[in-house]
Amino acid sequence: MAGEFAFKPSSHRAALLERLEAQMARWWLLIGSVAGFLGVAGGAFGAHALKARISEQMLANFDTGTRYLLAHAVALLVVGVLSGREGVGDLTIVGGAFTVGMVIFTGSLWVMALTGTRWLGAITPIGGTALLVGWVALGLAAARGQLGS
Repeated sequence: MAGEFAFKPSSHRAALLERLEAQMARWWLLIGSVAGFLGVAGGAFGAHALKARISEQMLANFDTGTRYLLAHAVALLVVGVLSGREGVGDLTIVGGAFTVGMVIFTGSLWVMALTGTRWLGAITPIGGTALLVGWVALGLAAARGQLGS
């Protein structure tokens, strides 16, 4: 009887985790898609609307934010695809770090370029650090064999 109770919560917990992982996979795909859209739109905006309106340095900052956003949008799409596969470990830290990093890194560079508010450059490295954490977490997952076969 006692073994019966121990088995049910365990199987219930496993089913709950499986549903949560599938839901997170959809979130990573959605966030990656939105980031990709914003990256393309931001690139076009920078190339056409901003070129004559802001300094060369601020345009370079805007472009850097756009490039990092696009690169990590693709990385987040990969995380979403991997998260939906059987035998893949939890990639929440990877996806979360990429998401936070994209928002802070690209957001601070874009707002700084558009407003000239230079102090925002002081928080940009926080976003860059979050992106690095995502890459380290992805590398550790790979090294541990948690990305499936």
